[in-house]
Order: sequence, then C-alpha cells, then structure tokens
Amino acid sequence: MKQEKVLEVFRSSGALLEGHFILSSGLHSSVYLQCAIALQSPAVAAEFGAAIADEFRDKGIQTVASPAIGGLIIGYEVARHLGVRFIWTEREQGTMTLRRGFSVRKGERVLVVEDVITTGGSTRETADVLRRVGADVVGAAAVIDRSNGEADVGVLYLTLVTLDVPAVPAERCAACARGEVAVKPGSRQTVGSKQ
Repeated sequence: MKQEKVLEVFRSSGALLEGHFILSSGLHSSVYLQCAIALQSPAVAAEFGAAIADEFRDKGIQTVASPAIGGLIIGYEVARHLGVRFIWTEREQGTMTLRRGFSVRKGERVLVVEDVITTGGSTRETADVLRRVGADVVGAAAVIDRSNGEADVGVLYLTLVTLDVPAVPAERCAACARGEVAVKPGSRQTVGSKQ
C-alpha cells in the first residue's frame, strides 16, 4: 500500500491534526495522527490490516498481539487477515501486562501490531511481556511511524507510513514557551493556558 494513499485517508477523515498536542509518550508535537478516527471505518481498517498482513504471510505468525488501546483495531484486522488469533496487553498500575486469561506457548511466533509508533515504548513493552512468558516475537508493525524509522521497538518493524514528525519534551516545546494550550487528543484534556 502506498504511503500517500494512507496519508490521504488520514487527511480526508480528519485524522491528521495540526496544533499543539501531548502524545501518549508525554512528548509534545505540532502534529497528531488520530488512528481511531481513520480506523472507525471498517473498510479502512480491513484495507490497512490486509496491507500489513501481506508483509508477514511467510513468517509463520501464530498470534498477533497489540498494546491496548491504540493497537486493538489494527491488530485484530492483521490477525484476521493472517487467519491467526489476536491477544493484547494493557497497563495495570502503570506496567504493561498480559491479562484477561491470555497466554502464549513457549516458542509461539508472535507479531506485535500498533497503530502509531512515536518512541516505540508501547510496542517494546508489549514485546518484552510476551518474551517473558515464552513467546518468540518475530517482528512488529504499525500503520504510522512518526519517528522517521528512529524508534527503538526492540525488533525489526514495518510500517505503512514513515514520517519525520518532531516530538519533544515539554521543557523544549516552542508552543509551550509561547503559552499555547496543549491538547491530549482523545481525552479532551488540556494542559497549560493560553496567555
């Protein structure tokens, strides 16, 4: 799937936002990619899921796992297109865990799928949880990599779109220095105040 086609879906659905945002990593950015908006269309989710699945068909994937909540829709779609089961990790008291009775067999070949990679933290934590319980994490994938390929997810990964979208700590954020309100999309939470 061509990168420009994916970006056009984000633009036309209103999932590509510009402003002053706090990302789930805590970093600040002038661009936010709201995958939930793009993936609210089952047809789009299926198309993106199929494109990722096609890249991993010959890797012997037995399970797809995603970090909740962002990776759930795309992870499920990738699993559906590969014809394998889908599980997820989630945070419990700040620590990524495998819950809800999910388990993996020793050596089970797992692909970690996320919606957007910024620092790679959630993907890496998910892979680490799976390895600790015996899985063979063979790779990772995401719809968008906003790190321009620089994120460290702990395994080789593939994305449909690779962008260079700066994300900085609040203390180095020019918009914060100007007193602009920072928004955390999806939560309607604002931080700071406009001067």
